[in-house]
Amino acid sequence: MAVIRIKYFSDEIEKLCYIDKKSDWIDLRAAKEVSMKKGDFCLIPLGVAMQLPEGYEAHIVPRSSTYKNFGLIQANHMGVVDESFCGDNDQWHFPAIALRDTVIHVNDRICQFRIMEHQPSIRFDEVETLGNADRGGFGTTGKQ
Repeated sequence: MAVIRIKYFSDEIEKLCYIDKKSDWIDLRAAKEVSMKKGDFCLIPLGVAMQLPEGYEAHIVPRSSTYKNFGLIQANHMGVVDESFCGDNDQWHFPAIALRDTVIHVNDRICQFRIMEHQPSIRFDEVETLGNADRGGFGTTGKQ
């Protein structure tokens, strides 16, 4: 079992928990009340710093309800935190853009994360042809 050391910056947010066999994603919560106007950008503190296991990184994305509930999108659409971002003051943040006026309260679940192993070493072999049948272009069906 992988172990993540965690430091909390706020005692107002619920502690993180992993619910085995329910989801691979763990909810993260706003650690500060934030009011945003349409078009505003804000780094919303998530109230945690973590030391990930060596060879792992965290992928942070909005929850499926984040836009519906708060009118927020994530500025970089997916955040990546590697295991080197593990200092005592390396608090995680959610880079939010407001698409409408909104208020995020302390302890609101605004995003989620999971850890993934780093990509293995790869090499690229340049070829004249891949030797596979063409699928016809765009999308998963190849149909236009």
